[in-house]
Amino acid sequence: MSAQDLLVIENLVKRYDGLLATDDLSLTVREGELHAIIGPNGAGKTTLIKQLTGEIPSDNGRVTFAGKNIKRLSEADRSHIGLARSFQITSLFQDFTVLENVCLAVQAHSGHSFRFWKKINNDTALTDPARDILRQMGLEERAETATAALSHGEQRQLEIAVALATKPKLLLLDEPMAGMSREDSEKLVERLIELKQHYSILLIEHDMDAVFSLADRISVLVYGQAIATGTPDDIRNNEEVRQAYLGEEA
Repeated sequence: MSAQDLLVIENLVKRYDGLLATDDLSLTVREGELHAIIGPNGAGKTTLIKQLTGEIPSDNGRVTFAGKNIKRLSEADRSHIGLARSFQITSLFQDFTVLENVCLAVQAHSGHSFRFWKKINNDTALTDPARDILRQMGLEERAETATAALSHGEQRQLEIAVALATKPKLLLLDEPMAGMSREDSEKLVERLIELKQHYSILLIEHDMDAVFSLADRISVLVYGQAIATGTPDDIRNNEEVRQAYLGEEA
């Protein structure tokens, strides 16, 4: 482990009835980088994210985050120390406004109980940081809009905003472009280019154009194993990767 390694995964294993979903996996995410994980369906990408967040236990191996062994930490504790996952475990309150959703996330991370009887959008301790986050995600003009009225792409942006409200040291994004139009994907790529200046990000994504334009390093998973890790150019030119995965996309 080097001084710049934020997340260190060592010999991680997850079995399901004899099937190895994560097979002795080791990789690192460095401070300040956007590290993408790609691979065919069934490669174990989402299983890995669930292991990192504590949603499912690992059968073997070690995960160190910010110098701390997090094996025994709950999902909530992992979030509190700076591991924030967007999308699959993030629930948006559809009847609440965009601003209220982010305010509730700010409030939850601060450790206070929800004050539903108090109009949260009158509490500047919540609204000021929430509005800053909405500006980061390009949603400031939608602050008073009901979440249910947002487009699919805007809901994805809001889910990232909710994750940012937890003040993450590492942002885990599980297929953020899934189901998006090309236009919405391009807009989100622009946002992520800005976010990577301020946050370390672990990105799982099938959109190869997005991955290769965003990533500092890429790891390729096949059957739960990392068959290669390197820069986008390294991965593009890796014959094993081309045969195992990228060739399928051609």
